[in-house]
Amino acid sequence: MGKTKLDLRERVFARGMNYPSDAELLMLILGSGTKALPVEEIAYKMLDAIDLSGGQNLIDAFLKIPGVGMGKALAVCAAIELGRRKASHLNAVVNQPQDLLPFIKQYAFKNSEHFIAVSLSGAREILSQNIVALGNSNSAIINPREVFFDAVQARASAVILAHNHPSGIVSPSQEDIETTRRLCSAADLLGISVLDHIIITKNEYFSFKEHNLLKEDA
Repeated sequence: MGKTKLDLRERVFARGMNYPSDAELLMLILGSGTKALPVEEIAYKMLDAIDLSGGQNLIDAFLKIPGVGMGKALAVCAAIELGRRKASHLNAVVNQPQDLLPFIKQYAFKNSEHFIAVSLSGAREILSQNIVALGNSNSAIINPREVFFDAVQARASAVILAHNHPSGIVSPSQEDIETTRRLCSAADLLGISVLDHIIITKNEYFSFKEHNLLKEDA
C-alpha cells in the first residue's frame, strides 16, 4: 500500500495536479488508510458521501465511514471549502466597488503590497482574478504586461485593478495615481477598459472611479 501511495505522488509530481482523478485527490489528502480499509476504498466511500449529501453535513457523513476520524474528515472538508471559496468569484457580476470587495478583502490583511487584476466579460462577470505584482510594505513594481496578460488571454473587455495598503492609509499616493493613469493608457491600446482601481485596507476602501481619478484629465 505504501508503494501505491508513493507511486501516486510521483505520478502527480511528474504530471501536475490536473492528472489525478477525484478519488486520487482524496487519497493525497487522506495520506493513508487503515489495516481494515485501504485508502482507495476510503476515498471512494467519501466521494459517494459527497455525491449523496449535496454538500450538506459532510463532516457527519464522513465520520460514519470506517477509518475516517475527525482529523481526516476536517481535512477533506477544509479542502472542499477552500476550493469553493476560490471558485465562488467566477461569473459574479461587478457593477460597483462593493460587489468586488468580498473577493479581494483577504489582501487587506497582508503585510506587503499585493496588486490584483480582475478580468471582466462584457456583462461585467468575473473571468479571472490574479496577483500581478508583489511588493514590500510600501509599494509594488507594476508591469503593464503582467497586469493585462490574463485579460488578453481571456479576451476580457474590462479589468478592475486593486491593491492593498499595509500602512492602513487608504488614500492613494501620487505614485498610485500616476501608475493608474499609465495602466489606463496601456489598456486603451489593447482595447480593454479599466473600470476602477480600488485600494483596500483592513477597515475601508478607496475607489478611483468614485473619486474621478481614472483619467488624466479628471
